[in-house]
Amino acid sequence: MMNYLVRLMLVCMLMIGSMLMIKAAPAYAAEAMQMWKCEMEGDTTEEEVITMAQEWVKAAKTMAGGKGLEANVYFPVAVNVTGKIDVLFVVHAPSFVEWGKFWDNYSGSPAAELEQGHQEKIVCPDSALWESVKIK
Repeated sequence: MMNYLVRLMLVCMLMIGSMLMIKAAPAYAAEAMQMWKCEMEGDTTEEEVITMAQEWVKAAKTMAGGKGLEANVYFPVAVNVTGKIDVLFVVHAPSFVEWGKFWDNYSGSPAAELEQGHQEKIVCPDSALWESVKIK
């Protein structure tokens, strides 16, 4: 009888531990996040930047690896930085695998062509690829 109870307790502990690990996994799933530091040229407005970003995301979502992309544009309100940064353009991919598929096909793509066409209004010379973990 004692062996039966010990086995039953071990099985229950393993099941509970497995369920906890499965529930916890999404909290640590990393997303790829590319962040560009951009400068607005001349009389470029925030509305124009938003429109250009929307066009770029629409084109990017048609590419391999681009379907799950999400983007944000950040305009500074109060800033204490050196250098000129008018806009942060941030793109999230659901995984580094998806980001890699997207980036492998970027050159010559519709999104790349839009980027080139927008350089009279906005330039984004600096960027960094980050690992993003959502905290729940």
